[in-house]
Amino acid sequence: MAKNEVLVEDYMNKNVIVVNENQTVEDVEREMLKRGIDGFPVIDDEKNLVGVINVMDLFFKHPHMKIKQLMVKKVVSISKDLKIEDAARIMFRKGISRVPVIDKNKIVGIFTHSDVLRAHIERVTPSKLEKIKESFEKIYDIEISIENREVDVATLIPSQSKINLDELEGRKYEIRKGLAEPIVVVKSQGGLVIADGHHRALAARKLGVKKINAYVLVTENLIKLGLEKEAERLGLKTVDDIKITDEIHRNP
Repeated sequence: MAKNEVLVEDYMNKNVIVVNENQTVEDVEREMLKRGIDGFPVIDDEKNLVGVINVMDLFFKHPHMKIKQLMVKKVVSISKDLKIEDAARIMFRKGISRVPVIDKNKIVGIFTHSDVLRAHIERVTPSKLEKIKESFEKIYDIEISIENREVDVATLIPSQSKINLDELEGRKYEIRKGLAEPIVVVKSQGGLVIADGHHRALAARKLGVKKINAYVLVTENLIKLGLEKEAERLGLKTVDDIKITDEIHRNP
């Protein structure tokens, strides 16, 4: 595999919430309420992926019924070593927005439409911006326009909960030297959501920079897009909510 090829494992969410096939309807309903999500991958006692369960599967079922009797067993899954383009093709063809990622039949991540978009946006160029525009238009059946303008750092909504300390310091240096690239944001229902450039946005915030240059993806009629839903799921409202760690992260 060529080193410059972008793989599913580079962008998938590794914090996967699963349920066991021997849990009951009552157990899973309780977990759905606790997590605020409407479906889970299902594993067996050996932690193999054996199905998926959604809230619709639980309607009018006895609380003590085991979910292995109700789950969908024919699961579309992808390998962590699959190229991003191939994963996106499978998702578009199957009409699904999220898919389990497996390694030797063990679930290791969840890959979503938002992850496809992140992968295309990274290291932004005009041609990649156009690809992102087309991806959003296909996924949400909307028209997107692109604006290049200054945005208020304080009002930006992050869609990534952690960034790396070393990369943050690197972005601070770039901003001081006037070398920073524009970030990419999406104008969603709740405001401007960062799609790419979390390190740059937080670096600007830490340096007291009020505005930063950005490519803004705008829809004619504002709707709540996947990135905004991800921000809500992570409890993120401003760049100040982003945690700084020493872990290596892929996004600049």
